[in-house]
Amino acid sequence: MRRTVHFQAPDRAAPGTGGPQPGQGQGQARQPEPLRTEFGFELPRGYVDKSGTVHRNGVMRLATARDELVPLRDDRVRENSAYLSVVLISRVVTRIGTVEDIHPGVIEDLFASDLAFLQDFYRRINAEGHTRAAVNCPSCQEEFTVDLAGGRLGES
Repeated sequence: MRRTVHFQAPDRAAPGTGGPQPGQGQGQARQPEPLRTEFGFELPRGYVDKSGTVHRNGVMRLATARDELVPLRDDRVRENSAYLSVVLISRVVTRIGTVEDIHPGVIEDLFASDLAFLQDFYRRINAEGHTRAAVNCPSCQEEFTVDLAGGRLGES
C-alpha cells in the first residue's frame, strides 16, 4: 500500500526581508511538496537468508496508527513486551534486499545491531520525518548534516 500525500507549505520569507524567497515572485504559484512515506536504508551487517545470501538495502514506510495498535493484541507481545518492536518493525519494513515477505520471523533473524539500527530508523522517520541529523566536527566544531539512512562506516 503506497500513498503519496501533497501538502501546501507556507511561503517562507527570505531572512530579514519579509518577502518571498528568490525565485518566488508575486503571483507565482508555489509547487506543493510531496510527503515522503517511504525511506530507503542500508543495514550495518545485513539479513542473511536461508541460502546464505546477505541482503543489506531495504525500505521502511511511515507507520500508521494501526501499525502501532495491532501488535498490542499479539499474544507474543502480551507474553513478552520486548517482542513489540519485532512485530512493529515487521509491519513497516516493506523490503530487505530481494526479500519482500517481511514478517516477525525475518526480523527475529536479524543481527542485534541491525535490529537496533531499524528501531532507531523507525523513531527518526516517524517522529522527526527525516533521516538527517545535525552534528559538529569534534576537531573544528564545524556544523554539518549527515544522513543516517545507512551506508558503510565513514559514509553519510
